[in-house]
Amino acid sequence: MTALDWVLVVAIVVLALLVVAGLVLGARALRQLHKVRADGHVQGQAVDDALAKVEDANAKVEDANAKVDDANAKAASVRAEAAAAKAEAAAARAEARRVLEAAHSEADTILEHAHRQAEADAEQVRAASRRQGEREVALLNTTAKEQAAEVERRAARIDERERLHAEEVERLVERERRLASMDADLAAREAALARREAELAGIEEQKRRELQRIAGLTAEVARAELVEGIEAQAKREAAILVRDIESEAKATADTRARHIVVDAIQRIASEQTSESVVSVLHLPSDEMKGRIIGREGRNIRAFESVTGVNLIIDDTPEAVLLSCFDPVRREVGRLTLEKLVLDGRIHPHRIEEVFDSAKNEVDVLCDRAAEEALVDVGITNLHPELAKLLGRLRYRTSYGQNVLKHLVETAHIAGIMAAELGLDVPTMKRAAFLHDIGKALTHEVEGSHALIGADLARKYGESEDVVHAIEAHHNEVQPQTIEAVLTQAADACSGGRPGARRESLEAYVKRLERIEEIAAGKAGVEKVFAMQAGREIRVMVRPDDIDDIGAAVLARDVAKQIEEELTYPGQIRVTVVRESRVTELAR
Repeated sequence: MTALDWVLVVAIVVLALLVVAGLVLGARALRQLHKVRADGHVQGQAVDDALAKVEDANAKVEDANAKVDDANAKAASVRAEAAAAKAEAAAARAEARRVLEAAHSEADTILEHAHRQAEADAEQVRAASRRQGEREVALLNTTAKEQAAEVERRAARIDERERLHAEEVERLVERERRLASMDADLAAREAALARREAELAGIEEQKRRELQRIAGLTAEVARAELVEGIEAQAKREAAILVRDIESEAKATADTRARHIVVDAIQRIASEQTSESVVSVLHLPSDEMKGRIIGREGRNIRAFESVTGVNLIIDDTPEAVLLSCFDPVRREVGRLTLEKLVLDGRIHPHRIEEVFDSAKNEVDVLCDRAAEEALVDVGITNLHPELAKLLGRLRYRTSYGQNVLKHLVETAHIAGIMAAELGLDVPTMKRAAFLHDIGKALTHEVEGSHALIGADLARKYGESEDVVHAIEAHHNEVQPQTIEAVLTQAADACSGGRPGARRESLEAYVKRLERIEEIAAGKAGVEKVFAMQAGREIRVMVRPDDIDDIGAAVLARDVAKQIEEELTYPGQIRVTVVRESRVTELAR
């Protein structure tokens, strides 16, 4: 049974139950009615109610019958729909069978068409392969012809080369014949020269005899003159020997001095950093630049007024520049700005407070640097004022070299050289360590820093040897003691070694240009190249104008002129290149 049949069964059962319930209610009402009639007409109203209930029950029965009829009608319609659905299913199966047959027919047609297309494609492929094979055969034939032509050309070149070799052999044979002829001529000339020499010897003998006859000297006079001549020659040879001995002594002394200086420099190989007049302070963010400038620029004006340092704020991300030619003031300004940035409170009154704190901190750092330098050198009994001035040199530079580190390095070099020469090492170190003390007051007192430093040393109780070494290290005063000379030497070693100091770009370019001008001004020079930052110069000469001896003379003249006209660190190598080129074409 289907679900629809079950629904109909359930509806019929419900209707049956309703009918049974109506019948039961009707029977109960009839029993009550008989009971009322038996009692009389006492309960007439109850009878009427019972009749009403019976009528209601009948009405419900009629309704139930109507619902049963509706259910039957619906069941009939459902059966009709089921029959229609079966008919549609049968039609669908017939249509599907027809479509399947049509599909089989179309598939057979497509397969047949595919077979015909595959045969046509195979025929086209065979034709293309045939044409490709014909092209490859033609290409191979062309290549073979070209290779045969190349072989013929090579054979022609080989024949031409053999002909040239034969001509070269003929030229060599002709050259050998000429050389043989020249050898014969040379032999004849040598014989003539031998005869000429014999004739000259005879003539010389005749002249000597004629001179003896004309002079009329006796044997004693001749012997005396001979002795005088030998004595003069002996004196001359003795003078030459003395000069050679003096030259050797000077060379040995120079070698010994170089050894001492080189040993001192090697043992003191400290590093130096080039410093400039600009300091960079990194900021946590670019927003801090606005706070540094302040409202209408009041903060930056107050900062520059209090510290004396120019504050440069540009497009550099998270950084500002501090510019000042006084390194101590620049360092105080840098510390002031760094503290303000860390604190975050930037206003004119706060700038003054932080500046005082930074100034005291820089003073403490200067005193500490002076103490460390004195301990490093080994000097203990120095006047406090001199120690304070030495601390200020921590932030002073000379051509990019830190002056305080330069003093320490110079003292060590001078001490090593003094130990090698057997001199007083503490005095030598003291003189070398204090030789640039005047640079701490150069901008405050007029005069040379050497003379200013000598006055300071004399004022604070330094010995005359130390004072003289300070005032004579730049030849403002002629050096008179070995301490002064060694101070000059140690100063030159520390300041002149590569990497210690720097020169300006303009002076460097001018020096290179002058070196090239000196070399280019010589006769026969074609090109001049300054190499290795001016430490080597290469001179290209024209080989037709200058020979090998002239090249050596030119190198010596250029080196001598550079020594006389220019000032430079280290040495400059002059290389003269004389190149001859011969070109021949092989046809």
